[in-house]
Amino acid sequence: MQQPLVSVITAFLNEERFLPEAIASVLAQDYPHWELVLVDDGSTDRSTALAQQYAAQHPGKIRYCEHPGHANKGLSASRNHGIAAAQGQLLAFLDADDVWLPGKLTQQVGIFGQHPDVGMVAEASLYWHQWHPSDQADELILVGAPGERVYQPTELLRLLYPLGAGAAPCPSGLMLTRQACQAVGGFEASFTGRYQLYEDQAFLSKIYSQQKVYISSACHNRYRQRLGSIVQEVKEQGHYHAVRRHFLEWLLAYLHRENSPSQEVTKLVRKALRPYHHPVIHRLAGLTLRRLASGIVRRARG
Repeated sequence: MQQPLVSVITAFLNEERFLPEAIASVLAQDYPHWELVLVDDGSTDRSTALAQQYAAQHPGKIRYCEHPGHANKGLSASRNHGIAAAQGQLLAFLDADDVWLPGKLTQQVGIFGQHPDVGMVAEASLYWHQWHPSDQADELILVGAPGERVYQPTELLRLLYPLGAGAAPCPSGLMLTRQACQAVGGFEASFTGRYQLYEDQAFLSKIYSQQKVYISSACHNRYRQRLGSIVQEVKEQGHYHAVRRHFLEWLLAYLHRENSPSQEVTKLVRKALRPYHHPVIHRLAGLTLRRLASGIVRRARG
């Protein structure tokens, strides 16, 4: 693990505006042992030609691939396509509109060298608003679990979103072993359309349930905040809770299928599903709690 090959996988769909900047940030890495796999998910803009041009300019370092017939199959299927094409012992994912700082690969490869038994390393992310004129400042978001330590399987399921209160890592802040990706069956290709909102959480949930994970407080990635994101669209169209319910029901079935030893995690999923499976009871319970709290406040003031 001293100098392993890292396969960087970037899946893209109509990202001609941002793809060159993402690729440039890989070319600028100070760790030399990498390959970049550009996976075209059926683009109809200039990003296809741009990706092919970079591959031609950097043979042996950058490769272009696509689905048969230039099909659009979704982000998860495209990432799986990249994993299948990758040659590296370690895999890193860079979203086509994000960028890395030059030390990203060096730092995370070093962690794997110190902790060869972990399946994934996850770091903090800079929520990047200032990539264009904006009134909102950039915000450093740490992964919502104490950093610089290894977590055992199922621990992070309890601590991090979407079951826990802690912030989840962003895809561009991850590095995994090929073995870990293969052990969990890769990304869930069924999370397409609006359900892509939770496609990374489905993958992370599988990793958390089966693999040891190292959480780092370092930050070498900029997570671009922009209009037109899947998060914004799903929430504006009022589909967030339908998407969340779909994910939770998938997770419950997955834990049952994998015979998860953690009863606590299963209870957390069932609790999260209660508002969707028993909405009337949930509303009445919430109303009762609010009335009790209001009565306690009135008595305290009196």
